[in-house]
Formats: sequence, C-alpha cells, structure tokens
Amino acid sequence: MRLPALPLPVVAAALKPFYRLSLNARLPYGVQRSLLDLAAPLQQLPAGAVVRSTTLAGRPAERITVGATERRTAVLYLHGGAYTIGSLATHRSLAAHLARESSSVVYTLDYRLAPEHPFPAGLEDAVAAYLELVTEHGFAPESIAVAGDSAGGGLALATARRLIDRHGVTPAALGLIAPWVDPASRETEKDRDLVINTRWSFDAAEKYLGAGDPNDEGYAPLHGNLRDLPPTIIHIGVDEVLYPQVMELSRRLDAAGVAVHTTEYEKLWHVAHLQASILREAADAVTELGSHLRSHMRVEPVARDVG
Repeated sequence: MRLPALPLPVVAAALKPFYRLSLNARLPYGVQRSLLDLAAPLQQLPAGAVVRSTTLAGRPAERITVGATERRTAVLYLHGGAYTIGSLATHRSLAAHLARESSSVVYTLDYRLAPEHPFPAGLEDAVAAYLELVTEHGFAPESIAVAGDSAGGGLALATARRLIDRHGVTPAALGLIAPWVDPASRETEKDRDLVINTRWSFDAAEKYLGAGDPNDEGYAPLHGNLRDLPPTIIHIGVDEVLYPQVMELSRRLDAAGVAVHTTEYEKLWHVAHLQASILREAADAVTELGSHLRSHMRVEPVARDVG
C-alpha cells in the first residue's frame, strides 16, 4: 500500500529524532549503516519502477527505470552519507523518482566507503563506473549525467573533474543536491541542522581523508579547477549546515563560466529529496532536478545496454 503525501511539519518532526539517533559519531559506522537501511523501505518507489541488480566497474549497482519506454539517456547517481554510510537501499526511492522525472535509466553505485576504504577509493569507483557506461553499455558521454547528494554531490563534482582532466570525457550535466564540496572545512555558521551535525560530519571527513591531502581537488573539489564543467543544477536548503559552502560553490562555478542553476529552499532540510514518496515539496524538487538534467542530455541510440 502506498503512503499518502504528508504535511511538511509532520515529516520534519518524525525525521529529526531519527537522524539524531542514526548520525551519531559515538555509534560504529556499521550500526549507522544498519539503522539507515532499516528505515529505507519507508521511502517508496513510484508506480512502474523496475529495479535490477547489476554491477559497474566491479561494484554492486542497481539499474532503475520507470515505465516501459526504451531509455536512451542515463544518470549515474552517487548516494550521500558522508562517504561512510548510505547504500543502494537508502537511495533507491530517490533514484527511482529521478528516473521518472528525467526520463532516463538511473544507475546507482555501491562505491567503496570509509573508514575501510578511504579517499580516493570512492572516486576511483565512480569514474570507472561512468567510463563503463560508455564503453560497455553503449551510452555516449553526451547522454550521461552525473548526480548525487551531500557527499555524493561532492563525489559527482570530483568525478566530472577527473573524467575531463584524465579521460577527456565530459558528462552531459551535473545534478548536485546539497553537495559536500569541502569536507576539510571547519568553518560553519551552525553546528547542526535537522539532519547533519558537525561532530558526526567532521569525524567522517577525517575517516574519508585517511592519509590523503585535504587540499586534493578530488577530496575538496570546491578548491579545484571549476572551468569547463558541464551545465550544473544545485539544490540547497537555506537552513543547512552546508549552505555557506554550497553557495560559495555556486558563485565560483558562475565565475568560472559554468552554466549553473541554483535553487534555494526556505523550508526543506538536507536532502529532503529522499522523502519524495511522502512529501509533495520533496517530489517537486526531484521534478525540477530531473527536468533540468533531461534538458541537457542528448538523446543517442543505445548500442548495447546489458545491465
């Protein structure tokens, strides 16, 4: 049975204690991951969604479509979770709604997580997954967008940069939901919002960095070269911990000549898009995101899409 749309204050009130429990620096990451996975089924799939298990670059992945029409464009979606938590399950509903709104096949990737696999493991997985969509699945780069939320948004930006610089490949577009683009930064205007608390995120940032360089643009793409990136859409809530760095990213992208569209939300919390199945405002945000990505993806014949 599908859940009805709920009032925004009701959803916010229910989520606040859950995130305070699960995003807790005192809990082992395995426990945090389990708590999020247990709650994931509450986020439902849109009607007609088909989820197929597959692999990309040797990592577990899911191929998600909505409806029977052949999909000739694709989105590589990178989940959030501070590079330490999050999974295919936690973002399945969001990805399915994005598949419907972008009229594309959405591939979600189970990239390697810290602390078991610190930087640059996740970045290497994401880059390899994108390249495999081109070489093995028959999608042209002009028909593949990269999107992600929070840490996944930062990873999406870093992935595009590496694809351009090392492989001469430019994604069709970027979709960034509250992207975490400077994990090393400790400059914040507040120590928590409805979802994020800085004690947890700072700990995760250290675990993700490992022995890496905090100034590496793969780790902190805010401080890297932003020129020649594809058209980019950014979503951010004005009350989020990440709001200042996300708005700085928007300004720097614009200064670098990137076509950037930024939507600020007065009432929505960090990655409220996850609640698209039960919250009208979140569904509307996914609609805008999907429409923007779709407008920049060139429709090409799919030579081979094997999974």
